[in-house]
Amino acid sequence: MIFQIIAIVILIVFYGCYFIKMLSQKKKGIQTNQIGKDKVGFVKFIEVTMNISAILVFIVGLVSIFLGTSDNSIPFRITGVTFSVIGTTVFIISVLTMRDSWRAGVPKTDKTELVTNGIYQMSRNPAFLGFDLLYIGILLMFFNWVLCIVSVFAILMYHLQIVNVEEDFLLTTFGEEYLKYKKKVCRYIGRKMDK
Repeated sequence: MIFQIIAIVILIVFYGCYFIKMLSQKKKGIQTNQIGKDKVGFVKFIEVTMNISAILVFIVGLVSIFLGTSDNSIPFRITGVTFSVIGTTVFIISVLTMRDSWRAGVPKTDKTELVTNGIYQMSRNPAFLGFDLLYIGILLMFFNWVLCIVSVFAILMYHLQIVNVEEDFLLTTFGEEYLKYKKKVCRYIGRKMDK
């Protein structure tokens, strides 16, 4: 029961941050949700499929939490709590650091800035890393094969969003500035050594 309570609190904090940010941007006239909007072909497919996978993993995760599904030992479940808390913290810090440049999906018309300070000095994609760690954490706390499959699928879709949509957009939008940043900071975590 304790793991169920912890997981629900973590999800409330994580998604609470997500929706509070969306609402605060909406009050400023910023359309946060850009997933699939004004996109065509492969880019639209990736974004829409990523969105579906995110909804699916959330629903299956909630069902797993409420059913209390898991035969994992306490150390695995505690590791899951740790991953989830770290993922939530990373996500919140990344959203706060992005300020009004944060979007869900790639904006076609909005002008944003390339954020390279704060947590973005250690990860080019800390918000995605936060989602990944949250999903892995919930999976470790409430392991079942359905949750495992949808979690892996969602993590894969986030990765495809990064490498096939986000990075192309950033290169097109910010050019040399993004290339320099990309040479310094790893996609998920860490800084690259100067050569």
